[in-house]
Amino acid sequence: MGRGPVVQARKNAVNAVKGKVFSLHAKLIALAAQSGGNPDDNPSLAAAIIKAKKEWVPNDNIDRAIKKGTWEDKSAAQIVQIMYEGYAAGWVAIIANTLTDNKNRTVANIRHIFAKMSGNMWESGSVSWMFKRKGLIIVDITKYSADTIEELLMETEAEDYSIEWDSIEIICAPEHLTDIQTTLEKADIHTEVAEIDYIPDTEVEVTDFDNALKVTKMLQAFEEDEDVEGVYSNGNISPELQKEVDEFIEKNTFKT
Repeated sequence: MGRGPVVQARKNAVNAVKGKVFSLHAKLIALAAQSGGNPDDNPSLAAAIIKAKKEWVPNDNIDRAIKKGTWEDKSAAQIVQIMYEGYAAGWVAIIANTLTDNKNRTVANIRHIFAKMSGNMWESGSVSWMFKRKGLIIVDITKYSADTIEELLMETEAEDYSIEWDSIEIICAPEHLTDIQTTLEKADIHTEVAEIDYIPDTEVEVTDFDNALKVTKMLQAFEEDEDVEGVYSNGNISPELQKEVDEFIEKNTFKT
């Protein structure tokens, strides 16, 4: 049979990821453009465009998204942001933040993912109270001086930061995310991640392989869904168990 089917499957997977990235950025831009189509007067739109260009989203896609958000494109459905909440196996709390132009499709898909992976979708507010909404910025410090970044952060509204061996993670209030990112970018320090995150107050330890597998596959399914902007959980799987789960999933993927 040869490697043709395997290679094509991997190409299809890569293209699907790229398609979701472009679609998601288009939705973020359209949502931001609802407050005004000029990025010079709309900081949220300016930030959304910068993020899209970092992911190589074509200018034509960006222009079309702005027209959808400002209703210049009369045929476009309105983009809305909806948060879904529930539990995965082992009572791991899950938040799936979505951007959609079809609420019926999205809620059906989200409910299906919860059910398929032995979880349950609950009502709004059921788990989100266990999380804090924060801005998260990550910088690769193998490319920059940690001391320089720390000095810059002293001039911003950053709430906290932590340094790992190869990166620095910066936490801030959501409304200060763009300002801090701009301060770093003006100093030629480029951010790997700059997004709104949901950080759990406490974590749930997942020690059982089956539960870890179900949680991991649920998170992957949400990440692959075209309407999911971000998925967050309070599950904590040890690196050793996560490696075992990932190897199991890899071994059972791209079978021909």
